[in-house]
Parts: sequence; C-alpha cells; structure tokens
Amino acid sequence: MTPELMIKACSFYTGHLVKTRFCTWRDVARANENVALAEKMNRAVTCYNFRLQKSVFHHWHSYMEDQKEKLKNTLLRIQQIIYCHKLSIILTKWRNTARLKSKKKEHELILKHELQLKKWKNRLILNRAAAEESSFPEQSSSEGSLVDETLKCDISLLPERAILQIFFYLSLKDVIICGQVNHAWMLMTQLNSLWNAIDFSTVKNVIPDKYILSTLQRWRLNVLRLNFRGCLLRPKTFRSVSHCRNLQELNVSDCPTFTDESMRHISEGCPGVLYLNLSNTTITNRTMRLLPRHFHNLQNLSLAYCRRFTDKGLQYLNLGNGCHKLIYLDLSGCTQISVQGFRYIANSCTGITHLTINDMPTLMDNCVKALVEKCSRITSLVFTGAPHISDCTFKALSTCKLRKIRFEGNKRVTDASFKYIDKNYPNLSHIYMADCKGITDSSLRSLSPLRQLTVLNLANCVRIGDMGLKQFLDGPASIRIRELNLSNCVQLSDASVIKLSERCPNLNYLSLRNCDHLTAQGIGYIVNIFSLVSIDLSGTDISNEAFCKSSLILEHLDVSYCSQLSDMIIKALAIYSINLTSLSIAGCPKITDSAMEMLSAKCHYLHILDISGCVLLTDQILEDLQIGCKQLRILKMQYCTNISKKAAQRMSSKVQQQEYNSNDPPRWFGYDREGNPLTELDNVTPSKGASELTVEKSTYSSEEQVA
Repeated sequence: MTPELMIKACSFYTGHLVKTRFCTWRDVARANENVALAEKMNRAVTCYNFRLQKSVFHHWHSYMEDQKEKLKNTLLRIQQIIYCHKLSIILTKWRNTARLKSKKKEHELILKHELQLKKWKNRLILNRAAAEESSFPEQSSSEGSLVDETLKCDISLLPERAILQIFFYLSLKDVIICGQVNHAWMLMTQLNSLWNAIDFSTVKNVIPDKYILSTLQRWRLNVLRLNFRGCLLRPKTFRSVSHCRNLQELNVSDCPTFTDESMRHISEGCPGVLYLNLSNTTITNRTMRLLPRHFHNLQNLSLAYCRRFTDKGLQYLNLGNGCHKLIYLDLSGCTQISVQGFRYIANSCTGITHLTINDMPTLMDNCVKALVEKCSRITSLVFTGAPHISDCTFKALSTCKLRKIRFEGNKRVTDASFKYIDKNYPNLSHIYMADCKGITDSSLRSLSPLRQLTVLNLANCVRIGDMGLKQFLDGPASIRIRELNLSNCVQLSDASVIKLSERCPNLNYLSLRNCDHLTAQGIGYIVNIFSLVSIDLSGTDISNEAFCKSSLILEHLDVSYCSQLSDMIIKALAIYSINLTSLSIAGCPKITDSAMEMLSAKCHYLHILDISGCVLLTDQILEDLQIGCKQLRILKMQYCTNISKKAAQRMSSKVQQQEYNSNDPPRWFGYDREGNPLTELDNVTPSKGASELTVEKSTYSSEEQVA
C-alpha cells in the first residue's frame, strides 16, 4: 500500500467518522430541542391557563362585589322603607291623638268661655240691680255700715323697700299729692332714695319755680338724675341745679330759657355729669367751650336741633382734658355742621360707639368719611332723613364693627351697600332700612349669612319679592330672627308666609301691613309660628279664624282696615288670646256690641284699644270696658257714630288718653255711617250734628309707644 492510498484511506475514514459523529450529535441535538420546545409549550400553556383563570376570577370577583353592594343597598332601602312606614304609623297616631287633645282642649276652652261669659252677664245684671237699689236710703245705710266694717290697709307699715317700689311707679305730681294726704304719707314721700331721680317734665307749668327751688335745695345731696324737658323756667331756677353736687344725669331739652349762662353755673357745680341732653336749646359756642373743661367724665351728649353753635364750637371739644370718654353723640338737625366740623369731632371724640344723625339733609358721604377716619369704634349708627347718603358711606364704614344700623327714606342706598354688610359686618344684629326704594331681592340674599341678625325692618321697600325673602330665609339668619317688619312690601305673596312659618321658630314680632297679595289661606300658616307675640295684619285679606287658635301668648294684634272681619275674630280672641294687651280693629264696620262684650269679659289685661270706624258700636261697650278692662289706658274712638258724647266724657276719666269723635267715616274707609260699602255714585258728607271730643293725658308707658 502506497503512502498516498494510506493518506486517502485515513482521510476518508476520518471524514466518515466525523460525518457519522456529527449526524449522531445532530440527531441528539434535535431530540433535545424538541424536548425543550415541548417543555416551553407546556409552560406557555400553563401560564396562559393561569392568566385566563385570573382574568375570569377577577371578573367574577367584581361581579360578586357588585352583587353584594346591590344586595346591601337593597337591604338598606328595605330598612328605610320599613322605618319610614313605622314613622308614618307613629306620626299618624300622634297626629290623631294631638287632634283629639286639641279638640278636647278647644271644647274645654269654649265651655269655660261660655261659663265665664254667663257669670259676666249675671254680674252685669247684679251691678245694675245694685245701682238701682242704692237709691233707697235703707240700702245706702247698709252700704255705709259695710264700708265701716271693711279693714283698712296702712302702707306705712310696709318695709321701706316695698314703699319705695310703690312710689317709684308714680310721677312727681302724684308723689306730691300723696304727701298731702296725711302726716304718715308725707313721711313716706320724704324717703331719701325716692328723690334720687326727679322728673319735672311731668309737672311743667303746674308747679311754680319756687317749689322747684326748695325741692332742689332740700334734696341736693340725694339727686342723681334731673329731667327738665320742656320746662319754661327762670334762669335762677337752672342756676340752683349747681347745688346738686352728685348729679349724674341732666336733661334740659326743649327748654327755651336755658342759656349759656345757665350752663356755666351747672358746669361749675356739677362736674360729675355723665349724661347731658341739650337738644333743642339756644346754646352757642360758649357752652361747647365749657364741656371739655368741666365734664371730664361725660359719656352721653345730645346736641340735637341746637343750631347756634358752629364748627368752631366743635373744635373746643378737644380743649383741656377733652371729651375723650364720650360714647354716645346725637347731632340730629344740626345742619350748620360742615365736613371740617366732623373732623373736629373725630379728633376729640375717638371713643364714640353710638352715633345718631337724623333730619340732616346736608349730611354727605364726605362728612361720614371724615368722622370714621379716627372714630373706628362705632357700633350703632342712625341716619334717618339724610337723603344724600349713598353706598360710599357703607364703604367708608367698613373699618367699624357695626352691630346696629338704621337708614330711612333714602333712595341712593342700593344693593351694593348690602354687599359691604355681608363682607364687613358679620356681627350685625339690627338692620332698619325702611323706605329705601333702591333695595331689591339681591340685598336679602346678601343678608342671609348673618348669624347674629335678630331685627330686620324693610318696611316700604316695595321692590322686595318672594324670591328675595326665600333666599334670606334659607340662610342661617332665619333661625335667630325675632322681629321682622315687611309692611307695604306689596310683591310678597302666600309663598313668603309659608316660608316664614317653616324657617322662623323664634319670631316674636311680625308686620305684614298692606301686603295686598296675601290671602286668608296664606295667612293661616302663621299658626305654625308659636312664638309670635305681636302681629300686624292691617290692610290684608285676613279671615275671621286666621290664627287665634294657636296664638295663646299673643299680646299685640293689629287687624285694622280689614273690612271683612266680623264678631267671629273677637270671639276667637276672647277664647284663645286672653293675654292680649293691645288691639286695633279700626276700620272694621262689622264689629258689634256683643263681640266687645265677650272681649271685655275675658281680656282683662287690655291696655290699648282702637275701635275707630266701628260704626255699629254703641254706648254699651264703654260700660263693659269699664267693668272688664280696668287696666285700659289708651282708647281711640274716631268716627264712632253711635257712641254719644256724654258716654265718651264719662269714659275719659277712666283712661289716660282718649280720642273721640262721632263724624261720618272718611270716604277712604270704604263704607258709610251704617257700615254699608260705598260705590262710586255715593256722596258722603259729614253730619252737621257731629261732635268731637279729645281727652289726652301725658304718659310715657311702653304701651303708648306700641300704639
């Protein structure tokens, strides 16, 4: 064998061996690859199945959660339905029980009323019989013996505190009369504490100056308060005030004889005066110079309608110790004060908290701006009769923490002012914006967030309607509101009254006078306001049974000029509102004597009564009022054609103030002297025999202010 063949044989054998081994490796590698691929496929299938199961489980879980939520909501809804059903059953039973109790109580009240009325009539019969029998001498002698046997009460035996409390209710004139009864009464009227406050205004032009001088001389160390309002006294009398060293309050308003010289003597002798009223006097700059020099503790000062001092006099307020303690200032009617004068006030009286400026047509926005630059403590502001004040004033007052504001008869104040109120005066409690024609519903919406608001007077704001009042009542202000006056807001309807009954649980005083769009149905919702004490519904379409059945605490009621009212409303008042103290039924021609007899028999606390224009009433009601309403103080009987002058004269001695005439009712009353409605063809003229009588006595009681 040759080497070449040997090489070829080796090469062939090596190539065959490599080929054989490679094919074997390839077959093995392919087999391993198929196994790995199968394993990967198995893992992929497993992973896919897991993801598929996970997705299915997720959808199933979401579905189950939704089903659980739906089931839960369904159960809650079923529970609410069951709860509401139970509540409806309970409320139905409660309502039926309340109705039964109300009917029972109403029946008891009516029965009690009938029994009391029967006793009242029997009492009248007995009184008349006794009056007839008293004309016989035997009866008069028996009555005399009964008088002798009656026990006498000597009030001088009471404690001094009780005696003082009794005499504090009397005027100075009455105290003087009591001192002339006997020696014991004279000693009682000379108690020192009784003469701390002397009011000579109630006896002006009755007691001579000599008596006033002796009184001041005797009680000069006890007198703390003196009132000479409207007294026409000699200068010597005013000078005697200087002996009252402890005097703290002095009122000389409306005294035409009070001069600068009188003020000089008082300022030198009474340095401790805190309250000084100089309104409507003839003082000049000389008096203004005296105030800061002598009255270092002066807190209240009234210069109303004093037109003889000038801006220079106001500049004097900063002299000496100044009037820096002044907190109340009244500049009403002082039209001579300019912007510079208000700057002088701001420089000297920085502590003012109460400012009153009425009847001042010259008052401008610049005056208020000059004042509030340094008087930032003002909390109470009164501007009535200032027509040139505008929204700029409210912007200037933004630095003050106002709590009470009063504007009246202003046409330049608009809704923009109320936007300042909402932002700057969160503690505002009293708002009087009567007769401001620029106020609309937008203003009421701005007032709704005021949580401290208790008094709101928007009388004669004719642009206010149901929408504005609704927006106001929907806010937190409605919860605390106690007094609401919406007189002559002619756009208000029944919707407003319904909203009031729902949102005003603490409302005490409500006036809806002359709101023409109110109906009897809407006014009936007032029964839901159980806290009402005073209601004015005059000039509205009120029915006879409007609200009296639920107004057990009603004290003041005005339903004048509601011509549709009859005796039914008086009967309802006599049954349900026995605490009535003030009643006005003027212009109600259907009221008769029988109704007033019921009123007299039940309403024994009546202080004020206005029956003007009640043409069917006769002299009989005056007898009933004398017997039943012994606390009656003010009685108005204008245009009462069937009440005689003689009966009115007898009644005048029983009341403090009386107005009477028997003229025919004016045409604007809408009916004639017999109560028949007028037509356009009627021509009513006053009767020739009409008599007129007016008896008035000065009184300063709260009842007269309500009237």
